[in-house]
Amino acid sequence: MTVIAVLAKPPRAGLVLSELAATTPLSEHDVAAFYEAMLRDTMLAVDRSGGELLVNYLPEDELPDAYHTDVDPVAELRSIAADTLDDVSNVRFEPQVGSTVSARAGNTITHLLETEEVASAAVVFGTAPLLSRTLVDSAAMKLRTNAVVVGPATEGRAYYAGFTEPVDFEGCLGGIELQRLANRAADADLDTEFLPMSPRVDTKEDLLSLLPLLRARFTAERIVPEHTAAFVYDHGLDVIDGDDGPELVVDAE
Repeated sequence: MTVIAVLAKPPRAGLVLSELAATTPLSEHDVAAFYEAMLRDTMLAVDRSGGELLVNYLPEDELPDAYHTDVDPVAELRSIAADTLDDVSNVRFEPQVGSTVSARAGNTITHLLETEEVASAAVVFGTAPLLSRTLVDSAAMKLRTNAVVVGPATEGRAYYAGFTEPVDFEGCLGGIELQRLANRAADADLDTEFLPMSPRVDTKEDLLSLLPLLRARFTAERIVPEHTAAFVYDHGLDVIDGDDGPELVVDAE
Protein backbone atom coordinates (compact mmCIF):
# COMPACT_ATOMS: atom_id res chain seq x y z
CA MET A 1 0.00 0.00 0.00
CA THR A 2 1.35 3.42 -0.96
CA VAL A 3 1.01 6.20 1.60
CA ILE A 4 -0.05 9.29 -0.36
CA ALA A 5 0.62 12.66 1.23
CA VAL A 6 -1.63 15.42 -0.09
CA LEU A 7 0.22 18.71 0.36
CA ALA A 8 -2.53 20.99 1.64
CA LYS A 9 -3.12 24.49 2.94
CA PRO A 10 -6.30 25.68 4.63
CA PRO A 11 -8.45 27.19 1.84
CA ARG A 12 -8.28 30.80 3.01
CA ALA A 13 -8.86 33.79 0.75
CA GLY A 14 -5.56 35.26 -0.39
CA LEU A 15 -3.48 32.37 0.95
CA VAL A 16 -4.13 29.90 -1.87
CA LEU A 17 -3.80 30.35 -5.65
CA SER A 18 -3.03 34.05 -5.31
CA GLU A 19 -1.81 34.27 -8.93
CA LEU A 20 -5.13 32.91 -10.18
CA ALA A 21 -7.05 35.54 -8.22
CA ALA A 22 -4.78 38.30 -9.53
CA THR A 23 -5.13 37.37 -13.21
CA THR A 24 -8.79 36.30 -13.57
CA PRO A 25 -12.21 37.78 -12.75
CA LEU A 26 -12.46 35.33 -9.84
CA SER A 27 -12.20 36.96 -6.42
CA GLU A 28 -9.87 35.72 -3.69
CA HIS A 29 -12.90 34.15 -1.98
CA ASP A 30 -13.93 32.44 -5.25
CA VAL A 31 -10.41 31.12 -5.73
CA ALA A 32 -10.30 29.79 -2.16
CA ALA A 33 -13.57 27.94 -2.81
CA PHE A 34 -12.12 26.57 -6.07
CA TYR A 35 -9.01 25.37 -4.23
CA GLU A 36 -11.21 23.66 -1.65
CA ALA A 37 -13.21 21.94 -4.40
CA MET A 38 -10.05 20.59 -6.04
CA LEU A 39 -8.69 19.51 -2.66
CA ARG A 40 -11.90 17.61 -1.92
CA ASP A 41 -11.64 15.78 -5.25
CA THR A 42 -7.99 14.93 -4.54
CA MET A 43 -8.94 13.46 -1.16
CA LEU A 44 -11.71 11.43 -2.80
CA ALA A 45 -9.38 10.03 -5.47
CA VAL A 46 -6.88 8.85 -2.87
CA ASP A 47 -9.54 7.57 -0.49
CA ARG A 48 -11.18 5.50 -3.24
CA SER A 49 -7.84 4.02 -4.29
CA GLY A 50 -5.82 1.27 -2.66
CA GLY A 51 -3.53 3.86 -1.06
CA GLU A 52 -3.48 5.37 2.41
CA LEU A 53 -4.47 9.04 2.62
CA LEU A 54 -2.21 11.38 4.58
CA VAL A 55 -3.23 15.04 4.65
CA ASN A 56 0.10 16.83 5.01
CA TYR A 57 -0.94 20.31 6.10
CA LEU A 58 0.84 23.62 6.50
CA PRO A 59 0.56 24.45 10.23
CA GLU A 60 -0.62 27.79 11.60
CA ASP A 61 2.84 28.97 12.63
CA GLU A 62 4.02 28.59 9.02
CA LEU A 63 1.26 30.85 7.67
CA PRO A 64 1.72 34.61 7.23
CA ASP A 65 0.12 36.55 10.09
CA ALA A 66 -2.54 37.97 7.75
CA TYR A 67 -4.01 34.49 7.28
CA HIS A 68 -4.22 33.41 10.92
CA THR A 69 -7.75 32.68 12.17
CA ASP A 70 -9.36 31.26 15.30
CA VAL A 71 -9.52 27.84 13.59
CA ASP A 72 -6.38 25.70 13.49
CA PRO A 73 -5.51 24.50 9.95
CA VAL A 74 -5.72 20.84 10.95
CA ALA A 75 -9.22 21.35 12.36
CA GLU A 76 -10.26 23.16 9.19
CA LEU A 77 -8.91 20.38 6.97
CA ARG A 78 -10.38 17.64 9.17
CA SER A 79 -13.77 19.28 8.77
CA ILE A 80 -13.39 19.38 4.98
CA ALA A 81 -12.34 15.72 4.91
CA ALA A 82 -15.21 14.68 7.17
CA ASP A 83 -17.66 16.48 4.90
CA THR A 84 -16.15 14.87 1.78
CA LEU A 85 -15.33 11.27 2.68
CA ASP A 86 -17.59 8.53 3.99
CA ASP A 87 -15.14 7.59 6.73
CA VAL A 88 -12.15 9.57 8.02
CA SER A 89 -11.13 7.15 10.75
CA ASN A 90 -8.15 5.93 8.71
CA VAL A 91 -7.12 9.34 7.33
CA ARG A 92 -3.89 10.69 8.79
CA PHE A 93 -3.29 14.39 9.40
CA GLU A 94 0.31 15.47 9.93
CA PRO A 95 2.00 18.89 9.77
CA GLN A 96 4.52 19.72 7.09
CA VAL A 97 8.05 20.23 8.40
CA GLY A 98 10.58 22.33 6.52
CA SER A 99 11.22 25.80 5.15
CA THR A 100 10.34 25.10 1.48
CA VAL A 101 7.92 22.89 -0.44
CA SER A 102 10.81 20.65 -1.48
CA ALA A 103 12.02 20.29 2.11
CA ARG A 104 8.53 19.59 3.40
CA ALA A 105 7.81 16.97 0.75
CA GLY A 106 11.25 15.44 1.19
CA ASN A 107 10.92 15.25 4.97
CA THR A 108 7.55 13.54 4.65
CA ILE A 109 8.70 10.98 2.08
CA THR A 110 11.94 10.23 3.91
CA HIS A 111 10.15 9.79 7.23
CA LEU A 112 7.60 7.42 5.72
CA LEU A 113 10.20 5.31 3.90
CA GLU A 114 12.96 5.24 6.49
CA THR A 115 11.26 5.64 9.86
CA GLU A 116 7.89 4.02 9.23
CA GLU A 117 9.40 1.64 6.67
CA VAL A 118 6.43 1.78 4.30
CA ALA A 119 6.91 0.08 0.92
CA SER A 120 6.21 3.25 -1.07
CA ALA A 121 5.21 6.84 -0.47
CA ALA A 122 4.07 9.69 -2.69
CA VAL A 123 3.27 13.36 -2.60
CA VAL A 124 0.45 14.87 -4.63
CA PHE A 125 -0.73 18.42 -5.02
CA GLY A 126 -4.31 19.30 -4.14
CA THR A 127 -4.55 21.38 -7.31
CA ALA A 128 -4.67 18.43 -9.72
CA PRO A 129 -8.42 17.88 -9.96
CA LEU A 130 -8.30 15.11 -12.58
CA LEU A 131 -6.24 12.88 -10.31
CA SER A 132 -8.34 9.71 -10.15
CA ARG A 133 -8.47 6.40 -8.33
CA THR A 134 -7.26 4.76 -11.54
CA LEU A 135 -4.19 7.03 -11.74
CA VAL A 136 -3.36 6.48 -8.07
CA ASP A 137 -3.65 2.70 -8.39
CA SER A 138 -1.67 2.71 -11.64
CA ALA A 139 1.13 4.58 -9.88
CA ALA A 140 1.11 2.00 -7.08
CA MET A 141 1.53 -0.79 -9.64
CA LYS A 142 4.43 1.04 -11.32
CA LEU A 143 6.11 1.52 -7.93
CA ARG A 144 6.35 -2.26 -7.60
CA THR A 145 8.99 -2.33 -10.33
CA ASN A 146 10.30 1.26 -10.35
CA ALA A 147 11.80 3.26 -7.51
CA VAL A 148 10.38 6.59 -8.73
CA VAL A 149 7.08 7.33 -10.45
CA VAL A 150 6.19 10.83 -11.64
CA GLY A 151 2.92 12.26 -12.94
CA PRO A 152 3.66 15.08 -15.42
CA ALA A 153 1.65 18.29 -15.53
CA THR A 154 2.16 21.20 -17.93
CA GLU A 155 5.06 23.66 -17.76
CA GLY A 156 7.45 20.96 -16.54
CA ARG A 157 5.60 20.48 -13.27
CA ALA A 158 4.42 17.29 -11.57
CA TYR A 159 1.11 16.44 -9.97
CA TYR A 160 2.35 13.16 -8.45
CA ALA A 161 5.77 12.00 -7.25
CA GLY A 162 6.10 8.52 -5.73
CA PHE A 163 9.13 6.76 -4.30
CA THR A 164 10.26 3.45 -2.84
CA GLU A 165 13.63 4.95 -1.89
CA PRO A 166 14.51 8.53 -0.91
CA VAL A 167 16.37 10.85 -3.27
CA ASP A 168 17.99 14.23 -2.76
CA PHE A 169 14.88 16.38 -2.45
CA GLU A 170 16.60 19.75 -2.06
CA GLY A 171 15.07 22.19 -4.55
CA CYS A 172 13.37 19.41 -6.51
CA LEU A 173 9.84 20.90 -6.37
CA GLY A 174 9.06 24.21 -8.00
CA GLY A 175 9.86 25.28 -11.55
CA ILE A 176 10.89 22.48 -13.92
CA GLU A 177 10.13 19.64 -11.52
CA LEU A 178 9.97 16.75 -13.98
CA GLN A 179 13.56 16.99 -15.17
CA ARG A 180 14.84 17.62 -11.67
CA LEU A 181 13.03 14.60 -10.21
CA ALA A 182 14.32 12.37 -13.00
CA ASN A 183 17.85 13.74 -12.49
CA ARG A 184 17.74 13.05 -8.75
CA ALA A 185 16.52 9.51 -9.39
CA ALA A 186 19.32 8.94 -11.91
CA ASP A 187 21.88 10.35 -9.48
CA ALA A 188 20.76 7.68 -6.99
CA ASP A 189 20.83 4.95 -9.68
CA LEU A 190 17.05 4.58 -9.49
CA ASP A 191 14.62 3.87 -12.34
CA THR A 192 11.87 6.39 -13.13
CA GLU A 193 8.49 5.64 -14.69
CA PHE A 194 5.76 8.09 -15.69
CA LEU A 195 2.00 8.42 -15.42
CA PRO A 196 -0.20 10.00 -18.10
CA MET A 197 -0.14 13.79 -18.16
CA SER A 198 -2.84 15.52 -16.12
CA PRO A 199 -3.44 19.21 -15.45
CA ARG A 200 -2.40 21.00 -12.29
CA VAL A 201 -4.15 24.33 -11.76
CA ASP A 202 -2.05 27.12 -10.29
CA THR A 203 -2.39 29.87 -12.91
CA LYS A 204 -4.85 31.38 -15.38
CA GLU A 205 -3.22 29.43 -18.22
CA ASP A 206 -3.71 26.21 -16.24
CA LEU A 207 -7.39 27.01 -15.79
CA LEU A 208 -7.76 27.75 -19.51
CA SER A 209 -6.33 24.28 -20.21
CA LEU A 210 -8.48 22.49 -17.63
CA LEU A 211 -11.90 23.90 -18.53
CA PRO A 212 -12.22 22.57 -22.12
CA LEU A 213 -11.04 19.14 -20.96
CA LEU A 214 -13.47 19.14 -18.05
CA ARG A 215 -16.41 20.29 -20.17
CA ALA A 216 -15.55 17.82 -22.95
CA ARG A 217 -15.51 14.96 -20.45
CA PHE A 218 -18.87 16.09 -19.10
CA THR A 219 -20.36 16.28 -22.60
CA ALA A 220 -19.00 12.81 -23.42
CA GLU A 221 -20.53 11.51 -20.17
CA ARG A 222 -17.15 10.54 -18.75
CA ILE A 223 -16.19 10.72 -15.10
CA VAL A 224 -15.49 14.23 -13.85
CA PRO A 225 -14.27 15.42 -10.43
CA GLU A 226 -17.56 16.18 -8.75
CA HIS A 227 -16.62 19.11 -6.53
CA THR A 228 -14.51 20.86 -9.15
CA ALA A 229 -17.21 20.32 -11.77
CA ALA A 230 -19.83 21.75 -9.42
CA PHE A 231 -17.72 24.88 -8.87
CA VAL A 232 -17.22 25.31 -12.61
CA TYR A 233 -20.97 24.95 -13.22
CA ASP A 234 -22.01 27.25 -10.36
CA HIS A 235 -19.64 30.01 -11.52
CA GLY A 236 -20.33 29.58 -15.22
CA LEU A 237 -16.65 29.06 -16.03
CA ASP A 238 -15.91 28.45 -19.69
CA VAL A 239 -13.31 29.21 -22.35
CA ILE A 240 -14.13 30.94 -25.64
CA ASP A 241 -12.06 31.93 -28.67
CA GLY A 242 -11.22 35.58 -28.03
CA ASP A 243 -9.53 38.04 -30.34
CA ASP A 244 -6.19 37.39 -28.62
CA GLY A 245 -6.61 33.67 -28.04
CA PRO A 246 -8.48 31.60 -25.44
CA GLU A 247 -10.51 33.76 -23.09
CA LEU A 248 -11.96 32.88 -19.68
CA VAL A 249 -15.68 33.44 -19.21
CA VAL A 250 -17.22 33.79 -15.76
CA ASP A 251 -21.00 33.86 -15.82
CA ALA A 252 -22.20 33.15 -12.28
CA GLU A 253 -25.89 33.70 -11.70
